[in-house]
Amino acid sequence: MKIAISSTGKDMESQVDVRFGRCPYFMLVDLEGKDVKRTEAIENTATSQMGGAGISASQLVADKGAKAVITGNVGPRASSVFQQLDIDVYQGTGTIKQVVGKFVNNELEKMQGPSGPMGAGMPGGKNPGAGRGMGRGRMQ
Repeated sequence: MKIAISSTGKDMESQVDVRFGRCPYFMLVDLEGKDVKRTEAIENTATSQMGGAGISASQLVADKGAKAVITGNVGPRASSVFQQLDIDVYQGTGTIKQVVGKFVNNELEKMQGPSGPMGAGMPGGKNPGAGRGMGRGRMQ
């Protein structure tokens, strides 16, 4: 079984990205039972799109053969695509290696629909503080 994980980097020690449609990478993990047989990092080509990133990203991982997705959050459009394609979506945090371990042990929560509003991962979008430097110290 192949799973796709929204990732901040290109290896198994990278963190799960909380954004699905605008994460920088997807880690594709081929599982045979509980064993990891192969991993591949692919660039998410949807990150720079003005709109529809969730749809494009979900199509990308579907085209790569993913039967399940692990991410922090998924918007309504990507969730709809996954439902149509019969791809299960799970919520996970931590490193890619950690969430794969939890996935094979059935310890991740399966999402029943979108976990965030459309455009939540977009800088300056509906995600409060995104792209505005919130949370960073300012010099006065």
